[in-house]
Amino acid sequence: MADETPTNQGQSAPDESPEGVLEDAAQQVADLSAMASSAAASSTGSAAGAAPFPLPKFGGEISSQDARTLDLLGDVNLNVKIELGRTRMLVEDVLRLSSGSVVELDKLAGDPVDIYVNDRFVARGEVLVLNDNFCVRVNEIVRPMVEADAGAKAG
Repeated sequence: MADETPTNQGQSAPDESPEGVLEDAAQQVADLSAMASSAAASSTGSAAGAAPFPLPKFGGEISSQDARTLDLLGDVNLNVKIELGRTRMLVEDVLRLSSGSVVELDKLAGDPVDIYVNDRFVARGEVLVLNDNFCVRVNEIVRPMVEADAGAKAG
């Protein structure tokens, strides 16, 4: 019997040529590919002892009571305000405004505009013109201020 020393599969001997290392790597990739193919084929059939994973039942339907509650909110009016910018003016200067007057704001053209709902800052957006109408595209929803943050800022 010849004296053979076992080699670790996947490890190359230090004296192997680079071509041999590439061939070993290619063989390992082929072996892994074959194992993955056989695993995919066996997973389509029923394996012994394997049970399908039960998915939780999500309530996809809204109850009639919930639907009536949501319908009540459909007619609620909200005050939406888009703030292009701000400025401070004396009453005297406001009284001198006329059609065609220019009021300088603290924001530049192209800067994001602030969106307020019921006087609460909720988002930032950009002004667009669509079919000769001004529109606002919402780009960022501002995270709601936590009550603790509100108390810290007030104090």
